[in-house]
Amino acid sequence: MNQLDALKQFTTVVADTGDFHQLAAYAPRDATTNPSLILKAVQKPEYAPLLADAVARYGSQGKDEVMNRLLVRFGCEILRLIPGRVSTEVDARLSFDTAATVARARRLIELYQAEGVARERVLIKIASTWEGIQAAAQLEREGIRTNLTLLFSFCQAVACGQAKVQLISPFVGRIYDWYKKQAGATWDEAAMAGANDPGVLSVKRIYNHYKKHGIATEVMGASFRNVGQITALAGCDLLTISPDLLAQLAATEAPLAKALDAQAAQAMDLPPVQYNEASFRFALNEDAMATEKLAEGIRAFVADTVKLEGMMK
Repeated sequence: MNQLDALKQFTTVVADTGDFHQLAAYAPRDATTNPSLILKAVQKPEYAPLLADAVARYGSQGKDEVMNRLLVRFGCEILRLIPGRVSTEVDARLSFDTAATVARARRLIELYQAEGVARERVLIKIASTWEGIQAAAQLEREGIRTNLTLLFSFCQAVACGQAKVQLISPFVGRIYDWYKKQAGATWDEAAMAGANDPGVLSVKRIYNHYKKHGIATEVMGASFRNVGQITALAGCDLLTISPDLLAQLAATEAPLAKALDAQAAQAMDLPPVQYNEASFRFALNEDAMATEKLAEGIRAFVADTVKLEGMMK
């Protein structure tokens, strides 16, 4: 059995791509997209017509509506190829505006429903800012499922659990990137790999906290740099993986053991934790890595959204 098939025994495998032609090869249950992945896709000849069509049909209604239609078109194409859910991201420029995030999410769901897609098959991706988490709490109460992304710290995960969001996407690779860069020449790749990887440790802590305290929010590790990070999180609720790394897993026959275990977590001595707005903001501020990576991630998604809008001309 290859490692991809072995992983699927413990964990729901999700494809992290806008390139839906690649999906069939790996049979993921769910798929995730973001502005960067959509931008990458529409630069390929086979996807350029989707952008041209959205502009031709909805260009007179403004850039926001063209973007909404384009995202939903990609989502619908992906949903034809997978049995589960697709994640579609709200404009990152709304990351600090609760009301505007809620309004955009409702519009995306409305467009999906107009295409005959049940709202249960869509997760609205929102950055894990305080404002984003409050928007998600409101959307969940309305029956709109959310995926809280750009999540780098324990306090973000705790606040998402309190908000009863459907799913969180802690970013393994970007946490690893930050610590590696900070260490510079002193970084020991072998010593910091697998179970010792700082990104892996972050997800493990969140997973154990959720399972210990009966928090129903799903944990989906994201942003992987290598196969070792993925195999070290076997047993996580879900893992969203790029096509390149899915291919590496499928090509490897090495044995794969379960690394995360919900029952084991329930036996751990982990105190309950809660945050209000002030304590959340302070905890996030105390975490230099999370503060920097959250800001950088929002800026990067905004930049790619602006590039996409430029292509609409």
